[in-house]
Amino acid sequence: MNKKEKSTEKTGKNAVGEASEADTSKEIVGEEILEEGGRKEFPEARKEVVGIAKIYSTYNNTIVHIVDSAGNTISKAGGGNVTKYSRLKASPTVAMFAAKKAAQEAKEKGVNALHVRIRAKGGHTGPHMPGPGAQAALKSFSRAGMRIKSIVDVTPVAYGGCRPPHGRRGRRV
Repeated sequence: MNKKEKSTEKTGKNAVGEASEADTSKEIVGEEILEEGGRKEFPEARKEVVGIAKIYSTYNNTIVHIVDSAGNTISKAGGGNVTKYSRLKASPTVAMFAAKKAAQEAKEKGVNALHVRIRAKGGHTGPHMPGPGAQAALKSFSRAGMRIKSIVDVTPVAYGGCRPPHGRRGRRV
């Protein structure tokens, strides 16, 4: 080794004064780039595509409908798409499979985050609590790799509008 080579080893610069390739402080490991201090630096952030998941859950069925922000359907699945037995359509297991099916279809189309809207039958006559499949469908979305941004209950609530009809009792004169 001569004097020039020894000086480049110590400084990490070649004879012109530029840094040599061996001196780079970043090391590529998989997709991540590790810097000298061990800090991770990601080359580019993934773009987040957000959809709206509408879960209609009653005591007889669960329907999962994923739409984009304009309201166009991306994917749709229900209890009847997953099972052939009517009595099982409202079960949490069937709701989980329906949500998984809808989530996979939405992922293929590029959606990776969801705003969730849970709805029960509601109104004047229906129950105001979502059916047993709502929680299972919600859990299935997160297991499928979807990022859940918000959860809102949009069950219609009766405001006491129309008077319900009923017969008169007793003797009418």
